Amino acid sequence: MDELLINWEQKAQEQQKANKQFLQKLQTKRGRGVEKLLPDMHDEAFSHVDCLKCANCCKTISPRFKMPDIKRISKYLGMKESAFIDQYLRMDEDGDYVVKFSPCPFLDADNYCSIYDARPGDCENYPYTDSFDFIKRPNITYLNSTICPAVFYVLEKLKKVTKL
Repeated sequence: MDELLINWEQKAQEQQKANKQFLQKLQTKRGRGVEKLLPDMHDEAFSHVDCLKCANCCKTISPRFKMPDIKRISKYLGMKESAFIDQYLRMDEDGDYVVKFSPCPFLDADNYCSIYDARPGDCENYPYTDSFDFIKRPNITYLNSTICPAVFYVLEKLKKVTKL
């Protein structure tokens, strides 16, 4: 395990203010071009992070379930869309469908996803460490840095490289 990831949860809590400020700085002209570094940092982070040992995302937050996700997952489960929504989803304050409860009802005891092959787009793209969304959505990245060790890792590496 990389030294950076030892006690990462505590470090993430301690670095919250600094990380929030750093992410705000990335929104300026000085932060342009940083997204080019993300794919390599993403790969580096996931060479140290095993999602199946963590699953914090599935245990604490919900993806948005968009209608294409609902159609695909309902079909995968052999359910009617309305029954799937009634059984598993609720509407949040932003008008998005999310799971009713945490942890995710599709998370198995071994941290595998029971609907992995049909999972929502948000799950497939999470934690956005290899895309411009990582920079474009600073509030979500800031939150994710306390949930996902890979986000924390990439954020800390970016801070060292960019010196903003």
